[in-house]
Amino acid sequence: MHPPLTLDHAGIAARIPHAGTMCLLHRLLDWSASDIRCQITNHAAPDHPLRCADGLLSPVAIEYAGQAMALHAGLSAPAGSTPRAGFLASARNVLLHVPRLDTAAGPLCLHAQRLAGDGQQALYQFRLFDSAGACLVEGRTTVVLDGVPGAVAVTATTPQNPAST
Repeated sequence: MHPPLTLDHAGIAARIPHAGTMCLLHRLLDWSASDIRCQITNHAAPDHPLRCADGLLSPVAIEYAGQAMALHAGLSAPAGSTPRAGFLASARNVLLHVPRLDTAAGPLCLHAQRLAGDGQQALYQFRLFDSAGACLVEGRTTVVLDGVPGAVAVTATTPQNPAST
């Protein structure tokens, strides 16, 4: 069975590890082996989970891109395989063409393109556009996949107070 070419919000939420209002993508518009385009309609919502007192600041586009990349990885995975968790390792060459997203004319469109990758990591380029096609934010992100064979697990420990030892 082939993955769907388009998805609504519920279909996206079923395929990425973000639940409830933290599933920020509204609709999968289209995708291929190297590209994905998603529609965003919640950027002006007053109850947006990433909104601050100054509005929805443009660096939130990196989270939108991360969710589109997670969806792309899930759709691109072999049928029947278990999706692997990914962690944003870096965001580079990010250009914020506007200070805020909540004032942009919507719906917004996020386009992400996988530039390179292997079983351990993936490099994507992304662009976020307003409804008129103006680029609001663009950049590159690297995702490192969890469960890499031979990886060393790192655990956090609580530092001890030297005075109490």
